[in-house]
Amino acid sequence: MTIWEIFVAIVLGLVEGLTEFAPVSSTGHMIIVDDLWFKSNQIFGDEVANAFKVVIQLGSILAVVVIFWDRFMDLLGIKKIKSTSGESGKKLNLLQVIVGLLPAGVLGVLFEDYIDEYLFSINTVAVGLLLGAFLMLAADKFESKVKVHKADTVDQITYKQALGVGLIQCLALWPGFSRSGSTISGGVLLGMSHRAASDFTFIMAVPIMAGASLLKVVKYWEDFTPDVLPFFIAGFISAFVFALFFIRFFLKLINKIKLKPFAIYRIVLAIILFMIAI
Repeated sequence: MTIWEIFVAIVLGLVEGLTEFAPVSSTGHMIIVDDLWFKSNQIFGDEVANAFKVVIQLGSILAVVVIFWDRFMDLLGIKKIKSTSGESGKKLNLLQVIVGLLPAGVLGVLFEDYIDEYLFSINTVAVGLLLGAFLMLAADKFESKVKVHKADTVDQITYKQALGVGLIQCLALWPGFSRSGSTISGGVLLGMSHRAASDFTFIMAVPIMAGASLLKVVKYWEDFTPDVLPFFIAGFISAFVFALFFIRFFLKLINKIKLKPFAIYRIVLAIILFMIAI
């Protein structure tokens, strides 16, 4: 394992950690950084490169688990935490998370092969970036005009809002649309604060991403060989550390900066991708 290969692993882990949970599309960034620049598939082959992307996703997932540890323990009934709803006994529960996961989970399983075969290209990702940006701008613009149940914290979310976010999350099956971009925007349009929608988004991310990643671990199991282990470990640690930093930073700022800065960035990125594809 060369220093260059370890460097590639760390940089790709950084990209994953900073973009997986930001509303900017980690897929678009991976296309630019890896597929166009580093080309890890040419270093190790397509199978190992695909397995590596699964490993660094697991690093990002672990970061969410660490940050929301007490919340997950509460959802599983292992540890009780104080509700932030201001109402006695009202708290986010596991069934609400499941309701939010089901729509995209079912569609993802049904159309996974189609998506992988036909929708992973620079042009489709750029389209997803643009459409997602417009949704985010709409969420910020119409936030104050939404006349439904208001949820300032994740414990105030209703089952109807959880299902609505789950349905909107289906848009993220289009590469480049961004799962967090669609769910945070959808949550805001359904009456959640930006922070409540972000918290719910990150909590939902763990089971759906862990499930998808573990299925791919099984698929690429034979590629987890000792000679590429340092590459995987470096990428995993890098993704974990940078995701840990970014998620904490993002959650502190999201109610202040909202989604517009990310939407503008997505539009610029989409234009770059269109230019690359020409």
